[in-house]
Amino acid sequence: MSLKKYLNIYKRYKALVLSIVALIVILLPVVLILSQGVEIASKLKAYHYIGAGIQNKNTITVAGEGKIYTKPDVAFVSLSVVSEGRRITDVQNDNTKKVNKVIDFLKQSNVEEKDIKTTTYNLYPQYNYENVRIPEIVGYRITQTLEVKIRSLGEVGDILEGSINSGVNQINSLYFQVDDDEALKAQARELAISDAKEKANELASQLGVRLLKISGYSENFSGAPIFRGYAEGIGGGGGPQIEIGESEIVIGVNVTYEIN
Repeated sequence: MSLKKYLNIYKRYKALVLSIVALIVILLPVVLILSQGVEIASKLKAYHYIGAGIQNKNTITVAGEGKIYTKPDVAFVSLSVVSEGRRITDVQNDNTKKVNKVIDFLKQSNVEEKDIKTTTYNLYPQYNYENVRIPEIVGYRITQTLEVKIRSLGEVGDILEGSINSGVNQINSLYFQVDDDEALKAQARELAISDAKEKANELASQLGVRLLKISGYSENFSGAPIFRGYAEGIGGGGGPQIEIGESEIVIGVNVTYEIN
């Protein structure tokens, strides 16, 4: 066989070998992906799915409510002194003088210092808008607000009247509540849980199931203030008649039971 024929055969086989190598390079990643997929599928078949061993429990949830009515024993009142004037120093001095007089009166009325708290102190310029393009500052307004806790409810009306006479010209709010209500909350909670248990037993009987154990619990509290009011620029004519009323302490619970 001539050398030329050998070279032709070599060239044909060389091209075939290169084609086979290229095909292997292309198919190898596909084979690996398929093998990994088969492995994952076999594992999923063995384990079924994540969390397959967790059993869902049959449950019912009931709500209960407990209410306690009681007389409030403290009052909270928000008192403000509002001062206005052209010069800021004059307005500050006037406001400070009136507020100090109010505080002195409160202390003389057996309100403890710890029960008097400044909650706001606001200073605002007052403008003349006749010239819309350039408003002119014509004065200043200062509002200082005190929150006062009154422990002797029989003196609420006198304290309001005396505060107004001392310089207060704005009463923002007045409300009553129980100072230490933890014991009352405990009583309301006991009633709420008892209510929830009674409802759970009745529901289980109606459904034909049996209660096993408690698997969940939550609660919420609400206490309703009795009176809120607002007055501005009032005074004279004797102290106001204040009605205290009752406070309502409410505990709501949600109890979840496992059943079978």
